Amino acid sequence: MLLSVKDLKIQYKTRTGIVHAVDGISFDVPEGKVVGIVGESGCGKTTAVRSLLRVMPPVASYAGGEIKFDGSDILKLSEREMNDLRWRDIAYIPQSAMNALDPVWRVGNQIIEVLTKRGGMKKAAAKLRAEELFAMVGLEKKRLRDYPHQFSGGMRQRASIALALALSPRLAIADEPVTALDVIIQRQVLDTFSRLQREFGLSVVLVTHDISVVAYVCDYVVVMYAGKIVEKGPVKDVLTSPSHAYTIGLYNAFPELSADEERELSPIEGGPPLLLNPPEGCRFRERCPFAQEICKQEPVEVQVGPEHFSLCHRAHEAAEMREQARDPAVWRGVVTA
Repeated sequence: MLLSVKDLKIQYKTRTGIVHAVDGISFDVPEGKVVGIVGESGCGKTTAVRSLLRVMPPVASYAGGEIKFDGSDILKLSEREMNDLRWRDIAYIPQSAMNALDPVWRVGNQIIEVLTKRGGMKKAAAKLRAEELFAMVGLEKKRLRDYPHQFSGGMRQRASIALALALSPRLAIADEPVTALDVIIQRQVLDTFSRLQREFGLSVVLVTHDISVVAYVCDYVVVMYAGKIVEKGPVKDVLTSPSHAYTIGLYNAFPELSADEERELSPIEGGPPLLLNPPEGCRFRERCPFAQEICKQEPVEVQVGPEHFSLCHRAHEAAEMREQARDPAVWRGVVTA
């Protein structure tokens, strides 16, 4: 296993108390596979993936767990060892490409700097490599002389992908890489990303709030809610047979273009709880139309398939919940006959 995260806990120290942003999550990233992390804003997705690179704000701290990359616990490495690991072995593709690229420096020079200072290449070789990288992501080499503001949103994102892959890392972490793009450009960027992942055997952790992106490019999916992983497993298994009410709700909130008949979308009312004082029991309980008295107790992860796990007391009743959830009235709290 290339990356293995076990019982990871991350806290933020604030004036009003400790925020439990990531609270005991565990997941694996196999070699050459794409693992999607999906959930609403505020569920801890970005905190979780930034922790893999140990690039956390000063108020954040690791409160437990381990992050093993190729057998070594990242949390036990020195800062010098982590600097050697970053970019060469683990690359980061940020959410906003415009903010990631230096606005007053030509894009080509930014890539060349990485290749010469971090990759140890001579400048002439770095220029040729920069041209290769642009060709890989579908950009003309003449655009290396341009500044970021001269690129469209999709071009900036592809340039960011080229920058991240400059040193041929083994793992790429992509944090909402297509969020700010229109759907046509999203498709182009995702296709480029998928092609490069397949060609180079790259392992990827992809963060998104869009379950359709997960369905399109990922092999495995991790569903996060309120700092916890509520469901995880192969994409096909999780999306065709979701076994946690939150995953069922996410699926019902997105249109299914391939469906034989139209269905009304069912948004999940409300928002995730504040993690300053997380609620007891299942954290989705207050928004869940299937909550019962037992849901006031802390749920235990159960296995519902060969690689499919759910953090739900009623996971064994998932088929019944999925059928009931097809009625939008259920999500509005209306009891139907």
